[in-house]
Amino acid sequence: MADATTVEVTCVLDARAELGECPVWSLQEQALYWEDIRAPALHRLDPDTGATHTWPMPSRIGSFGLRESGGAVVALEDGFHLLDLDTGRLEFVVGPKRVPGTRFNDGKVSPDGRFFAGTMDEELLSRPIATLFRLDPDLRLHRVVEDLVVSNGLAWTADGRTMYHSDSKGPVIWAYDYDADSGALSHRREVARPTEEIGRPDGAATDEQGYYWSAGISAGVLNRWSPDGRLDRSIPLPCSNPTAPCFGGPDLRTVFVTSLRHDLPPEVLAAKPLSGGIFAVRVDVPGVPISRFRG
Repeated sequence: MADATTVEVTCVLDARAELGECPVWSLQEQALYWEDIRAPALHRLDPDTGATHTWPMPSRIGSFGLRESGGAVVALEDGFHLLDLDTGRLEFVVGPKRVPGTRFNDGKVSPDGRFFAGTMDEELLSRPIATLFRLDPDLRLHRVVEDLVVSNGLAWTADGRTMYHSDSKGPVIWAYDYDADSGALSHRREVARPTEEIGRPDGAATDEQGYYWSAGISAGVLNRWSPDGRLDRSIPLPCSNPTAPCFGGPDLRTVFVTSLRHDLPPEVLAAKPLSGGIFAVRVDVPGVPISRFRG
């Protein structure tokens, strides 16, 4: 891998997002979908032309996944919905009993077409009251990991046999053995415990070599972790708080990174005026594409 100082980073959209999150690259469209949790809305960007499209949401959108049959599955405040991208119509599917002070956060479609999405303690950012859920293609909902503070950082290796997951307030990154037949997790092990200075783990993606790319939200960096927990590289970004990466572009060697600008003090915004934007980082190893929900 090239040294971080030689990596090219560009701002592809000065989005000024309050809380940009959950970038998802559509291979079929060669377009980037992403969300602003606080706006709240789902967006689509064509990086080549700059053309955008927006789907406003009725409540905060924690995460989403594109569907094989068209449209998207979205995690809103009351649970999971199916979104028709042509009409903007939402259809409620299922939702857990809401725990006061929590909301849905990071989510991603597994290689076998299930949608995982977790919650977070939004009120205090300290209580282990959050849960990671799994929505199967038959639209049944399962609780898979509990006692979390901020569920985050979902990503799978290229062979689909390992799932990464983090708790941003642990702060800790875990790996699990993943069973594609049942969607079950087993053999949880700790990969790393990043410090504030290294970058607390937020959203994440994986590359073909099994490395884990994590937005270091507290340090303004994109971190690449080896499967055995070694920090392979740390790429500075022109924003204060990066939130999530995904691999995209025709060769899957562009990492798109979302960021936030809510609650940033004036001096930080003056120093990092592109905070809330979307950035592109060119790397020399392809990423693992994100699958589509089969429900």
